[in-house]
Amino acid sequence: MPLISLNDERMAKIVEGEEDLAILQQHLKEVIEGTAFRGSHRSGQFLRYVVDQAIAGRFDCLKERVIGIELFGRSPSYDTGEDAIVRVTASDVRKRLLQHYHRYGTTSKFRISLPIGSYIPWISRESPSNGNGNHEQSTTVEVHTTLQDATALAEPGADSPELAAAIQARAQVQATPGQVKFNRKWSILILLVTAFNLAIWAVSWKHMDHVAAVPPSILPWSAFFNSPHAIELVTSDPDIAEIQQYAGGEISTSDYANRHLIPNPDNMTPEVQHFWGVIMGDDKASFVDAKFAVQIAELARAHGKQIDMHAARNIQMSDLQTDDNFILMGSPRSDPWSTLFSNQLDFRFAFDKSSGQEIIQNFHPKPNEAAQYVPTALGGATGQSYAIIALVQNPDQNGLVLLLAGANAEGTEAAGKLVTDMPRFTVALQKCGISAMGPLKHFELLLKLNTMAGYPNNASVEACHILQNISAHL
Repeated sequence: MPLISLNDERMAKIVEGEEDLAILQQHLKEVIEGTAFRGSHRSGQFLRYVVDQAIAGRFDCLKERVIGIELFGRSPSYDTGEDAIVRVTASDVRKRLLQHYHRYGTTSKFRISLPIGSYIPWISRESPSNGNGNHEQSTTVEVHTTLQDATALAEPGADSPELAAAIQARAQVQATPGQVKFNRKWSILILLVTAFNLAIWAVSWKHMDHVAAVPPSILPWSAFFNSPHAIELVTSDPDIAEIQQYAGGEISTSDYANRHLIPNPDNMTPEVQHFWGVIMGDDKASFVDAKFAVQIAELARAHGKQIDMHAARNIQMSDLQTDDNFILMGSPRSDPWSTLFSNQLDFRFAFDKSSGQEIIQNFHPKPNEAAQYVPTALGGATGQSYAIIALVQNPDQNGLVLLLAGANAEGTEAAGKLVTDMPRFTVALQKCGISAMGPLKHFELLLKLNTMAGYPNNASVEACHILQNISAHL
């Protein structure tokens, strides 16, 4: 039976009349306005779009390119391989749905899920609970992922009805209430174990032939590639910022180093603590980090150097106390290790609790510079944001540290794009007074960028500071 007919028939059984449709729409509204989706307007828009299209039977609209065009304003000819906005958002939606139903699933009449490899939502009617809070009938469990859809990255044909139907059929498990928790937990763990490596492999495959060799005469690459020491790249931790939001606390570098990853656990219900314990059990990287990690690795390989990649949660304090050179991706909110180097910076991140976002404070303003820079857009929204690119010393060591950090993922992406675009980066450094042929200098660039539906554009250097705390090395 064709996929569309299957969905038409299934939807008709679930939404049997105007009353059911109204209840489903109210349920969707509660999910989007709930705690899990509160931090991402883009993910809420995505969920409403795919559910509305499914209810209306417009399943042809639930393909990556169509969603990119209609929901995110991409051009009809945009490259879905280069621009992963749909896949990244779908992955975030899966994670947020899991969070929502882990907290409120026992009171929901409907359950919405988004199977891996497809953008067609599955909407199931939950059976009523008995006096013990257990469902009287068996419950259908869909497999979710909390990282980017690595399967879709590795399988270009994931939008085809045949593949989507196969993935949906494979993901369906009939379980008793006692099995639901067990199956969901192990499904998450299995997916998380493989997702990071799959993401790196998939992006590497896509970009392998696109990085051209360039002379290593531009900082920081000239210093990194000419150094006898190893180069270590550390990706950010995409779950840390979110768990701090839900737990109502801050994770210090010390807590992160000691694996105290849940601040104020007393503020969380046992169910939420269990959920975060499962989520925080594996090492992950965002799609943005994986994308530029591969590009930087290819740049190094072209000059006979190898870059070792690590997830932030794999790093210990002792790993940073070496003469190796490090590249850290992400702001302190998503990579607490970066705070170890913030006292060398003029532009430093600070978390503003009133707005729920990171801002950048300027500790040594020059003429015509602001004392602080406040983004007008949270992640996934439309507005302005900021990022920093900084080259500093590793304190008490002989190595360098390159920081690529945005106030949101779009900012980190803009920073990654600039440092891997040699002509643009050369011009930016020259305007800052850093010559490719001159002596090594520590520096910091403040970037300003526009964001629209999760995509950065029009990034420019807002300010540049040459830092004075350099010590002779190399």
